[in-house]
Amino acid sequence: MATEDDYTAQPFVPDRGGLTALRKAAADCHGCPLHRDATRTVFGAGKASARVMLVGEQPGDQEDRRGEPFVGPAGRLLDRALAEAGVDPADAYVTNAVKHFKFTRTEPRKRRIHKAPTLREAAACGPWLAAELDRVKPELIVVLGATAGKALLGSAFRVTRVRGTVLEEEIHGHPERLVPTVHPSAVLRSDDRDAAYQGLLSDLKVAARALS
Repeated sequence: MATEDDYTAQPFVPDRGGLTALRKAAADCHGCPLHRDATRTVFGAGKASARVMLVGEQPGDQEDRRGEPFVGPAGRLLDRALAEAGVDPADAYVTNAVKHFKFTRTEPRKRRIHKAPTLREAAACGPWLAAELDRVKPELIVVLGATAGKALLGSAFRVTRVRGTVLEEEIHGHPERLVPTVHPSAVLRSDDRDAAYQGLLSDLKVAARALS
């Protein structure tokens, strides 16, 4: 059996079963070293019949503590933008390219600060994302940010070049439609949050039209 030194989750991914089986198996994933410091695996959430899958980077501090994706400030902003764009958040499956929280600690209170995962870490988690796509079979994938885009489309992906457009690509051997946009956390970090939010909203309206 492969070890985390091989940087792959593949040996932990079950061949059979639905999302519940995947989520249970992912809880014991040691496919890369990120599991050592994270509180738990944060797997995707939503219905297997969801029409749209939203793929972000990795869980944040609140997601790591609660074990659910997109439940922090970025998740709340995303839900607001989806609803405003005309995409029902209840009809979406949300997940991340990386399933464990990667962070550094600050002094003196030792807060946990997000640290971007490497391409190697995202690739290690790739089998989980492939399995989620296989079970959900979404009509559209909304790519949230650079890490998710590179995990799905390769290292040459640049979100600024293709955001707000409908792409047709082969992902894990299957044709998929994708709409890239920024991660909602980028909106929260922006100096001009209103303009950044309107940009995200505009991209999500493209996704809504693609679904209709």
